Amino acid sequence: MANLFINRVSKRNQYLLSTLLICCISILCYGLSTYIGYRVIAFILLITVSLIAMVFDILPVLFAALLTALIWDFFFIPPYFTFRVSSTEDRIFLLMYFVIAMINAVLTYKIRRVERAVREKEEKSNTLKLYNTLFNSLSHELRTPIAAIIGATDNLQANNAKLTAQNRNELVGEIAKASFRLDQQVENLLNMSRLESGFIQPKEDWCDINEMIYGQVKAIEENKIAQKISININPDIPLFKLDKGMLEQVVYNLLNNATIYTPPENKISISAMSYADVLQIVIEDNGQGFPPQEITHVFDKFYRLKNTSAGGTGLGLSIVKGFTVAMGGDVTLENVSTGGARFTINIPAKTSYLKNIKNE
Repeated sequence: MANLFINRVSKRNQYLLSTLLICCISILCYGLSTYIGYRVIAFILLITVSLIAMVFDILPVLFAALLTALIWDFFFIPPYFTFRVSSTEDRIFLLMYFVIAMINAVLTYKIRRVERAVREKEEKSNTLKLYNTLFNSLSHELRTPIAAIIGATDNLQANNAKLTAQNRNELVGEIAKASFRLDQQVENLLNMSRLESGFIQPKEDWCDINEMIYGQVKAIEENKIAQKISININPDIPLFKLDKGMLEQVVYNLLNNATIYTPPENKISISAMSYADVLQIVIEDNGQGFPPQEITHVFDKFYRLKNTSAGGTGLGLSIVKGFTVAMGGDVTLENVSTGGARFTINIPAKTSYLKNIKNE
């Protein structure tokens, strides 16, 4: 936090802010000087230097230490309004104050440098761990569909005359399924790249929520899923002005995640409703739910549930989170008391009940 503050505040402003803070504290102490001794004021000024050392760079802090020593000497050590110190004890005390203030500034700066080095090392280690996880998962998630496509293609080319029409249709189906899976992985990587760039901006347009949800459910069902998906949408739900492409990706990833991590006999439901100018979409299943200790991590990039045989790069839910936040909304996950998991998406957006609105 301190490093972030230092990076945002110029060196000149650090000197200025240090001076202003010290002057304000000194004026306050001067008003209380009849009630507290000048040695107590030295302690207050030293605390001020310590606070400045926690957030500012080394040179402004050394300047603050020197400034407080001069102010304490000039205004608070008898005789007043002069830099002359009459008492030997006060001379030693002033010298010790200056030395302690300087040592405090230097030590705080060195501690912060050590903390920054440790943090950078940890971030580098975490980054390497994340990308190792990504590459390990990609080695499976990308090679598997590619191998399926190559194998089916080789069979078609080598044994075309011996294959029945049903065999050819099955091989073409395998190619289509593997191609779709490959396309999804590449799409997730591209979407994550867009989110990581920080330049992603929603392209708002009027969206028919009924049409969008039915379209994504149909796309999921084309994967030959075993689960049954039920749809419950308020027939009077208005049009929402938002990024349809982002919302489609959010809904698709959540539905796809549900089909991957729930048994074939389970049911998945999706509902949509409008609360004032907020679109709420709820996707729920009656599976086993998520381990409570992992719920807070499921939206993390590259995170995959422990002790699960399902593959994946761990990007699907992080993209859900990223796109939802980019549209100004939020997404939450909770386990259902009767079993299963519930994802709730809330996105504020302009609404219209005119179904014949054209693109603006």
